Amino acid sequence: MTTTRYGIKENQVRAFNKMIRVSHQKLNLVCDMVRGLPVARAVDVLKFSKKRVSGEVLKTLLSAVANAEHNKNLSVDTLFVKEIWCGKALTMKRIMPGPRGSARPILKPFSNLTIVLESGAAPSEKKAAKKETTK
Repeated sequence: MTTTRYGIKENQVRAFNKMIRVSHQKLNLVCDMVRGLPVARAVDVLKFSKKRVSGEVLKTLLSAVANAEHNKNLSVDTLFVKEIWCGKALTMKRIMPGPRGSARPILKPFSNLTIVLESGAAPSEKKAAKKETTK
């Protein structure tokens, strides 16, 4: 496999979502739910999640699937979530009045999300196939 621009391989695609209005810690909880799953299973997990940010993650995942289908001509059935990570973006700072004329800070964080999909068998499927061949 040759590496293309930005360090992704020919059978990989990625999608970004920047400036999501949620903290990176809350976003990371949703990222952990879908990491390593096949795309069809990840979409189901995100659709039925009760977390508010799961809609944004689902939108980014579907964007990555569309990138794979249209830009790289990869089969959607063989895609799985290779990498998914989030990071801090800017933080809006606001002030709320406090007692005795003082001020209390309010921090409103934003996050960035990156999803990398890869075509092939998911890692858990590879391990299961390896165990079957040894038996």
